[in-house]
Amino acid sequence: MNRFLSLALAAFAAVAALPAMAAQPATVRLDYLHSGNALNESYAMERVVIEPLPWPGDMRRTIDDTNRGNNMVEVVDAKTGELLYSRGFSTVFAEWRSTDEATHGNRGFQESVRFPKPDRPVRVRILKRDDRNAFSVVWTADVDTDAMDVLRKQTPPASMAAAPKPIAIRVNGPSPDKVDLLILGDGYTKADMAKFEATARKLADHLFATSPFKERAKDFNVWALALPTEESGVSRPSTGVHHASPLGTRYDIFGSERYVLTTDNRALRELAQYAPYEFIEILVNNETYGGGGIFGQFSTAAANNDWADYLFVHEFGHHFAGLADEYYTSPVAYQSNGTRQEPWEPNATALRDPAKLKWKKFVKDGTPLPTPWAKETYETASRAYQKERAALRAANRPESEMSALFRKDLESSNALFSKDPHVHTVGAFEGANYEASGYYRPQMQCIMFDRSEKFCAVCADAIGAIIDLYSRPGAGR
Repeated sequence: MNRFLSLALAAFAAVAALPAMAAQPATVRLDYLHSGNALNESYAMERVVIEPLPWPGDMRRTIDDTNRGNNMVEVVDAKTGELLYSRGFSTVFAEWRSTDEATHGNRGFQESVRFPKPDRPVRVRILKRDDRNAFSVVWTADVDTDAMDVLRKQTPPASMAAAPKPIAIRVNGPSPDKVDLLILGDGYTKADMAKFEATARKLADHLFATSPFKERAKDFNVWALALPTEESGVSRPSTGVHHASPLGTRYDIFGSERYVLTTDNRALRELAQYAPYEFIEILVNNETYGGGGIFGQFSTAAANNDWADYLFVHEFGHHFAGLADEYYTSPVAYQSNGTRQEPWEPNATALRDPAKLKWKKFVKDGTPLPTPWAKETYETASRAYQKERAALRAANRPESEMSALFRKDLESSNALFSKDPHVHTVGAFEGANYEASGYYRPQMQCIMFDRSEKFCAVCADAIGAIIDLYSRPGAGR
């Protein structure tokens, strides 16, 4: 028996051996279209699908109390209105509508919500945050999961010879007791499959060597899955590179050369449904620095880049815990609307009232708010760094030169911050959420701010809350 067949059979056995899965309800997926522009948006149902695998989550934690995401899905009893299931999430559409393109044109994006199959007709509600940061209903759909038009017993797409079997990277117990992370590969040929598995294992090891994931490693299962493609790598349109890949992942999303996403939600879900999952990270078989992360949807990372370890963890922070980017000197595709609304993300604030700082429990008495730091010196150095970075990309220089520049920039920041008396202080440091002023981050450095190796105390706590939502601490250890 060859090695790859052995791995596939082992993965299948691992899934089949999870006893609690048998008692779980089926997994329902509602696919819909989300369209509009900067001012208006609309929704339309496409289909309801019963996925091949049972619901992977803990049926005792069906209600989300973490208050994360731009949106919330609620599943309620159609007759009584009883809340049966809820989860916060964000969308690619929400990011797109903050770009300049959305001010003069319409676009539509595929989206999905998944929930455990109910035993009665339900109403699925999509909620969105309003100007007061409160959720309000923007769309409803009545769903009878036993209706004749619900899609069941799907056959694999033509691109799949048979239903794919996930590779078991880490299995610590039954899926309902654990957080299930699925690592998908895009841009890997048949000859690259061993490389994909090795990279998935390496990056998973790095994730669980990073706190707070390190301390909670036994609360996770990790699976890997990839469909082979004809060419190695994914598309990078800004350089004239166009590759067909199973998930359609590509660089240059919204005009940002380093932003990597897929907008083919159908392809993503039709592959992912063959593994137990609650979170997805897509590895692209590319060297060029890049990645992306959408809370509750997926994250991506350039698997062959020198900074792949950092990219994997940073982007997973967005996807898994809804963490905001804390950096503000790098160019991004988003357009500021000039307002300073309090972010819902747990690690950024507009600091309207220092006495009500959202991470106040981590702030020691006597800490000044805002908290002083060498902001001007940092920004002067960052302007020079960004100019050099742009020049390297414009000249299409080797990726090794970009990696060296990143190392130089991090060393410079570390040297500057190490001298600051507040280097380890939790406070409110101005400069976050892509804005130099008006937004504040909890600590001077964090994986969400620069390419350092640690999450700040606030981000670590926010990650822990999501782990608690999806896992049953102590189970299966």
